[in-house]
Amino acid sequence: MDEKHYKASDIAFTPTVKSIQSRKGSRSAYARMENEGGWETTITDELAGFISRQTSVFLATANSLGQPYIQHRGGPPGFLRVLDANTIGFADFKGNQQFISSGNLAENAKAHLFMIDYSARQRIKLWGTAIVVEGDRELIESLMPVNYKASSDQAVIFTVKTWDANCPQHIPQRFEGINVAEALKIRDQKIAELEAEIERLHSIHMRIS
Repeated sequence: MDEKHYKASDIAFTPTVKSIQSRKGSRSAYARMENEGGWETTITDELAGFISRQTSVFLATANSLGQPYIQHRGGPPGFLRVLDANTIGFADFKGNQQFISSGNLAENAKAHLFMIDYSARQRIKLWGTAIVVEGDRELIESLMPVNYKASSDQAVIFTVKTWDANCPQHIPQRFEGINVAEALKIRDQKIAELEAEIERLHSIHMRIS
């Protein structure tokens, strides 16, 4: 690869992809994007804030034969930890113990993180590499969310090569149950206050009638 002319988006926009973009009419727009700065290659403060709020992420890997696999990981806000400007880590909570992602990463370090925030109608795609770290209790415990009922004996460390944000088009707006419950609690409290005020005004009216 010609490093002099390499663009961060080339990790996704291969020559074949660019050829299809040209054929379908979108290459010129993406070429302008590349020439005007292109995709970010480090975790910005804004992205770090987005990551810290997420309760869900999809980790994509592929084995040495190219067979892809997508694994979902979830947890409380903050379970995804930004370790530095290029690194994200998370405790890999014990699940069904198929270890497909672990096996894939042992053969092929290339990985992808896909995050979607339905309430904000925002999605972020991160390309990079990942490793599975076993047996490092200090690291794993540092990545475990406080008071979260889960166990882990390994961590995933993801090194960001580049990332891109998609527009909200076609993303349905959905809200976390805990946020809906809090909004309903506030609504019910307001209704109770209004009902109490109506009762108070009614009592005053009855006394002066």
